[in-house]
Amino acid sequence: MTTLFSRLRPLPGALALLLAPPLAGALPALAQITQEDAYQRGRAVNLARMRAEVINGGLGVYRAASCMYERSGGACLVSADADGLRFRFFGGPPGAQELGQPPTLESDILISPDGRSVLEVLYNGPPRSQPAPAEQPQAQPGD
Repeated sequence: MTTLFSRLRPLPGALALLLAPPLAGALPALAQITQEDAYQRGRAVNLARMRAEVINGGLGVYRAASCMYERSGGACLVSADADGLRFRFFGGPPGAQELGQPPTLESDILISPDGRSVLEVLYNGPPRSQPAPAEQPQAQPGD
């Protein structure tokens, strides 16, 4: 024998499905990039990082900021438009960033929109400003 409650059980789920589309339309849209754009950005960040590595003496003496190892350049990507992809980032001796040491170099590199060629090294030299300090985890009592 079924009860009235068991027959109405699907009702809340159906209401949720009916109300979800109007509510979802009110949410702000997130910026979307195509799969090809993501691939080009990945190629561009690798090219910019490798160019900085070459002009700054190679991996034995130079390492770019950690954002240049992110898939799309993270915070190092300062613009992406028809002129190309522009990366501005710090660097220094290997391990310096992990040890909290200040960077010794800054690079500003423009890569073609397709990510295949370096259009211009806009700047490569001593830091013109210092990056914001990385947040360090707070020591907890008893640590």
